[in-house]
Amino acid sequence: MLMFNGSVFMPSVLTLVGIPGLESVQCWIGIPFCVMYIIALIGNSLILVIIKGEKSLHIPMYIFLAILAVTDIALSTCILPKMLGIFWFHVPQISFDACLLQMELIHSFQATESGILLAMALDRYVAICKPLRHTTIFSPQLMACLGAGVLFRSLILTFPMILLIKCRLKYYQTTIVSHSYCEHMAIVKLAAEDIRINKVCGLLVAFAILGFDIVFITFSYVRIFITVFQLPQKEARLKAFNTCIAHICVFLQFYLLGFFSFFAHRFGAHIPPYVHILLSDLYLLVPPFLNPIVYGVKTKQIRDQVLKMLFSKKPL
Repeated sequence: MLMFNGSVFMPSVLTLVGIPGLESVQCWIGIPFCVMYIIALIGNSLILVIIKGEKSLHIPMYIFLAILAVTDIALSTCILPKMLGIFWFHVPQISFDACLLQMELIHSFQATESGILLAMALDRYVAICKPLRHTTIFSPQLMACLGAGVLFRSLILTFPMILLIKCRLKYYQTTIVSHSYCEHMAIVKLAAEDIRINKVCGLLVAFAILGFDIVFITFSYVRIFITVFQLPQKEARLKAFNTCIAHICVFLQFYLLGFFSFFAHRFGAHIPPYVHILLSDLYLLVPPFLNPIVYGVKTKQIRDQVLKMLFSKKPL
């Protein structure tokens, strides 16, 4: 590791602190995090097994749900093993390139999850507002294009942030990262050079992905609510609303946690650092943990299949 005027030139290894200010209780914080991770793995895997095994669920809504489950498993797996290594086994070191890889994977999976939530909102919009055209519009070709588009957008928009760090930032004030995973701004703030371009790039990517998705998701659900409340029969209104309630719950918990984390990290100068880090950790861990629970409880088809798997008696 080369030093120049007190700065570190191109560090090969970084040190993740974990949760600054709560180092003494990190081992206990790791317990609920680990439980959340295990539930996320089991719950999302169960959803995948149910959707794969039940042919009646091979429709756009549940195909998107399966993609969301895969994304949740991948996102939580990118974070938790290393985080628990810091909390429980005191292994805070991570190579610089591995840190950038983790950063790219985390932000790509976040962007993918946001894109899938948008696709699910559009699916519900067409299913409720234009039911006779739903099968025609959401054809297998469109499904493939939407999936490829979401993935391509995630990679192409998040990669410049990584490239700017790798190519522009050569000198670092320290190699100690006050975070429990490799977050974009946490790494950028270590640099001993001008980081304005990196900050602007991060903001543009966040608004290009989350801002775009939130606008269209909100528009979709506003149109859905207008259509639902215009239905003449109360039973029809309840049925239509119940098909959306799980999506709305997932949408709210994902974006509300995201906004708290995003603005606290950039503008919450007076908020204690451990609050920043805990919000960031929960933003990444809570959605994979809650999504299968929400869909399992609020979606009748998933709930029925889970009960069938748990209580069906096998013939002797």
